Amino acid sequence: MLVESDMEDVKGLLDDESEVTREFRDLRPVHYLFKIENFSLLSNVKVDKYESPDFELGGYNWRLCVYPEGKKKVNENKHISLYLVVSKSNSFTLHKEVNVYFKLFVYNQILDKYLTVQDAKGRVSRFSGTKTERGFDQVLPLNVFNDASNGYLIDDCCIFGAEVFVLAPINKGVCVSLVKELVNNSTYTWNVQIQNSAGVVKQESCISEVFVIGGYKWTLLLYPNGNSSQKGKSLSLFLQMHEALTHGHKLSVEFVVRVKDQLHGKHHEKTTTNQFYGSIGDWGFSDLIPLSKLNDKLNDGYLIKGGIILEVQFSLMILTKEFS
Repeated sequence: MLVESDMEDVKGLLDDESEVTREFRDLRPVHYLFKIENFSLLSNVKVDKYESPDFELGGYNWRLCVYPEGKKKVNENKHISLYLVVSKSNSFTLHKEVNVYFKLFVYNQILDKYLTVQDAKGRVSRFSGTKTERGFDQVLPLNVFNDASNGYLIDDCCIFGAEVFVLAPINKGVCVSLVKELVNNSTYTWNVQIQNSAGVVKQESCISEVFVIGGYKWTLLLYPNGNSSQKGKSLSLFLQMHEALTHGHKLSVEFVVRVKDQLHGKHHEKTTTNQFYGSIGDWGFSDLIPLSKLNDKLNDGYLIKGGIILEVQFSLMILTKEFS
């Protein structure tokens, strides 16, 4: 009887396939099982090979093909051969190809484990219109397989299996580049009047002029009295793209927005990194600076005669472009 410790002896009989690994595992094949009853009849009627029905994986139809007395009869030591086959129902053209990583299995009914057979180096197999099957010539010696005490063929019944992972071709890639135009011009300063002479906020929101940094057009959107949950609590400021990016382009931007202290030079600022793409065209802070701090004329110099100085400084821009 073949037990797990005997695997080394089996491998010794298969030294012609040194780049094939065989090992037992408890987990059954996750994709396909192929059970054959009255297996001995295949040899009796001189069937060279026996194929399973079609099974679909990764958008293709496949079959398992068993050679009861081996595909290549190169010596007197006959073996069971097991192959994965692209089904003819796929209508493969001559030059069409599909890349696959696969494992094949033989169930050991005594150990309740699956003998797993696969390429030792994890190589990907390429199937095509001219190469429709790939697998293993020497899965097990026939004298081992046919002996019921070894657990593979019991009551003239055996079970094979397959796991097939189709590697889809790359349809898209990305090109990443730093924006060179940022080097010499990275800062925009905006002097804006937000209060009238009576200290009342003039309008709910205001937008700066369009400015160009990094080769892109931008604006600043200001809410002097805050927006959303910060309304009445903080000054809110957002950086906006003035023109939408090309489809498939994404711009990652690291920038600082600040309120300048016009008396002491102790500026209040916040830094963020965000990505602009598609409909995502503005980023910033609802809570840039508390209104209590902004209006504190005794200790801070942010608001002078109803005016503030805002600044945005870009430290990094990275453009990502998709390509096919």
